[in-house]
Amino acid sequence: MAEQLLGIIPPLTTPFTAQGEVYEEGLRRLVEFHAEKGTHGLFICGTYGSGPLMSVAQRKKVHEIVLDQAKGRLTIVAHVGTASTEDAVELAKHAAAIGIPYVSSISPFYYRHDERTVTEYFRALVNAVDVPVYVYNNPHAAAVTITPGLLRRLNDVGVQGIKDSGFNYIEFTHLVLAMADRPAFRFIVGTEGIALPAWMAGAKGCVAGLANAFPEIMIELWNLFQAKEFERAAELQLKVNRARQILHIPSSTNAACYAALHARGIDVGYPKAPVLPVEENKAQEMIAEFRKIGLL
Repeated sequence: MAEQLLGIIPPLTTPFTAQGEVYEEGLRRLVEFHAEKGTHGLFICGTYGSGPLMSVAQRKKVHEIVLDQAKGRLTIVAHVGTASTEDAVELAKHAAAIGIPYVSSISPFYYRHDERTVTEYFRALVNAVDVPVYVYNNPHAAAVTITPGLLRRLNDVGVQGIKDSGFNYIEFTHLVLAMADRPAFRFIVGTEGIALPAWMAGAKGCVAGLANAFPEIMIELWNLFQAKEFERAAELQLKVNRARQILHIPSSTNAACYAALHARGIDVGYPKAPVLPVEENKAQEMIAEFRKIGLL
């Protein structure tokens, strides 16, 4: 039985060298930062983690480094999504074989796939591993929306949960309602922007991009929710959303996390091309705004 997946789960930034190789020292440093801050889990090789930009070998290396450095202190989810079923299955098997307790995948991307194709892709993943498989709903990246009907089909073939990055609270509740007769199915919200209402609707955690650089504010929000201090939590959710606006000052929130982490004194190297480092003027503007709200 896999350890429980819940709480604050950053979609971990992957540090790279200037040449685009995995920066092991920086990655270990970042995992340690999250373990020390009390982060609950890590979603690795996803959007913020530049998974689709890496080779299969690089992603396996990230699996191994993160698991080794976490030392059981954080629940790891390996995102294995690719355009190819074969590569996704290979990554899923590797993650499960080394002891990562969860795998997740976006629908296969680039090509526009119908629901039958998406279902068969996830059937292949589920059949390949003995760990829970979660679908990652990201319509902007996959050109596929996980609808309530498709979600039930995916559960029928063994998918056990969803990380929903649709960014729409109403549609999130429609997914929850569609699975109301299947209480074992688990929901993780894929944005800090609707974390509190999503938790109140049944989500068990949040994959929060903001938590890459500022896990403290998201952990505080989670703790307030757990304590049922809803008025204080609602106030903090607004601050979270302001911080999220600031993270979007650069054109890439992926790149923004590198700049924010460097501002916190954490060497995470470089983004991986074609993602570019944040322009200096944008970095300074972002950092100044984070200081105004007390995060730096």
